[in-house]
Amino acid sequence: MARLDVNRSGEMEVFARVVELGGFSAAARAFRLTPSAVSKLVARLEARLGTRLFNRSTRQLQLTPEGAAFYERARRVLAELDEAERGAALGAVPSGKLRVNTNLPFGHHFLLPLVPAFLERYPQVTLDLVLTDTVVDLVADRTDVAIRAGPLKSSNLVARKLGETRMAVVGAPEYLARRGTPRTPRDLAGHNCLTFGYARAIEGWPFAEGGAAHSFMPRGNVQAGDGLALRQLAVLGVGLARVSLFHAAAEIAAGRLVPVLEKYNPGDTETFSAVFLGHGGQLPSRVRALLDFLVERVRF
Repeated sequence: MARLDVNRSGEMEVFARVVELGGFSAAARAFRLTPSAVSKLVARLEARLGTRLFNRSTRQLQLTPEGAAFYERARRVLAELDEAERGAALGAVPSGKLRVNTNLPFGHHFLLPLVPAFLERYPQVTLDLVLTDTVVDLVADRTDVAIRAGPLKSSNLVARKLGETRMAVVGAPEYLARRGTPRTPRDLAGHNCLTFGYARAIEGWPFAEGGAAHSFMPRGNVQAGDGLALRQLAVLGVGLARVSLFHAAAEIAAGRLVPVLEKYNPGDTETFSAVFLGHGGQLPSRVRALLDFLVERVRF
């Protein structure tokens, strides 16, 4: 008769948290256990599997290839187990905490205004909203859904497209009156160009001229960490900024910002997607509910 081991999922969960938190001590604090207890649970799991999951040293803990493969499967199994338990207990009604990460422009323009309607439809869901332009690791940050702009880099993530927006270089009328309106991309060399303070998926400002595409590397005396700050700095007349039109449209309509170099605008668009961990095709109902809701309601 097969031996019943009721601790298998517990060992798997402890192992996953050690990976995600980067060590036995951090995982021990999360589970309110001692580091030695966590170490013993992982050792017991390794003994049962007949393979080493970590390479241990005094300075670091590193996954072996077998450990990395097991972690990916364990993460999916734990997600499916969590979904099965919630589905059995609540009839698959979306519930529980949902951690959502988004950049500031999308968060303020789209996500925050949709919160009341989402919570009215799914009152058993608790939202944890993180608005930042810093790209987070969904596993390490325990994020369920992140809104990303631009191409998707990580092969571990799945994306659902929410829409796309055109980009434009804009400046305040006061700035343009003071510094002049650039007529060609080359004129930007004499302007104060406001830029992001971190690496972007596409470096430089792209333009189309004479049937050829080229990129201008902007230079200026101010960098900012998010698009809203760049837009506001442009409104204040500090310099020119290249922004997504969805969150600059109101300022343009009011005459506080003016698009420039539209003749050379390549017509490129920035795609916004909701990204999430695939979980082997199985998603918690609260995650699926948010994804469907965003696809339904977000309009660029």
